[in-house]
Amino acid sequence: MRRGHIAAVAAAGALTVLSAIPAHAAEYSSALKLKGVQYDAPGRDSNSCATGNTDEEYLTIKNYSRTATVNLKGYVVKDAAGNKFTFTASHSLQPGDYVKLRGGRGDASDAKNVVYRDNCNFMWNNDKDTIYLYKPSGAHADTHAYTKRANDRDGNGYITFHG
Repeated sequence: MRRGHIAAVAAAGALTVLSAIPAHAAEYSSALKLKGVQYDAPGRDSNSCATGNTDEEYLTIKNYSRTATVNLKGYVVKDAAGNKFTFTASHSLQPGDYVKLRGGRGDASDAKNVVYRDNCNFMWNNDKDTIYLYKPSGAHADTHAYTKRANDRDGNGYITFHG
């Protein structure tokens, strides 16, 4: 009886550890992961570069490595429709650091952890989309699909993929 109890506790502990690992974490081998997305910018959507809110739509990419610094140059972000953004300039992420890839126009800044797409059109759909992150080699780094209904329970337009 006692051995059965110990085995059950050990199995439950193993399941707890496994469930703490994000579903996509083991799928691709990359230090960079999609941390989350503000897929629905607050307010009424407007693509106007002068008065629009595309800069309030952003994708957060984080370096989950404990030791490696990763340069974003050459990484590619795409959506399900094939819209894409390529990081053409060097932007280094230290271990644990992140960058917000924003729509609209602005000055990229390592200090402010921001890169602008220099495009005033929205990239992420407000109802559902799939976000792909590719390494400069073309290999997958991370991919996440979302739907507003299933993934944004509080309705704030932001979804977290990796904590």
